[in-house]
Amino acid sequence: MAPFTVLHVCMGNICRSPMAERLLARAVRDRAGEVGDQLVRSVSAGTGGWHEGEEMNPPAARQVRARGGSTTGFEARKLRGDFIDEADLIFTATADQYDYVVALRPEAADRTFVMGEFGRLLAGVDASMLPAVEPKPDSVHDRGAAIVAAVHTLRGSESPQPGDDLDDPWGRGDQTFQRIGDEIEDTTVPFANLLLP
Repeated sequence: MAPFTVLHVCMGNICRSPMAERLLARAVRDRAGEVGDQLVRSVSAGTGGWHEGEEMNPPAARQVRARGGSTTGFEARKLRGDFIDEADLIFTATADQYDYVVALRPEAADRTFVMGEFGRLLAGVDASMLPAVEPKPDSVHDRGAAIVAAVHTLRGSESPQPGDDLDDPWGRGDQTFQRIGDEIEDTTVPFANLLLP
């Protein structure tokens, strides 16, 4: 079975979504070691294609490296429908990008969340109700799908809150990128801990 796939979406795919992609990958490796890459696939894309093929924005890359993540081999890409189809969980930086993803693929609504929204609701998931997990792709996949379903149930018909959005740090200083890195890790680290106990 394919690894549990998480797709991170922002606007240009050079700041927020690549930071989230690589910081989730690092959080998974912290839990599972090198085998983590076979258990969870963390990828990203942007709603716009202006930066396609570019590296991560330098202050974003500095944040990823400072937090123990890797920036090697990153190339920005434009979001396509098949990226959404392949994803088991989709994180968007903002509510507008959530709307963009769901307009492209309405059936993805149940597994698409604004990142801060998912992090906020994740605390309400009862870990004892999740399937037990072994370090095998199908086992991690089942547990990941159960977490996504539980968070979707907790969300109900509520809309994301304004504070759930990740501000766009592009063109701003390292301090802003540091805050965005902290906000990303407020979701990615607890998620990795719950997915891979």
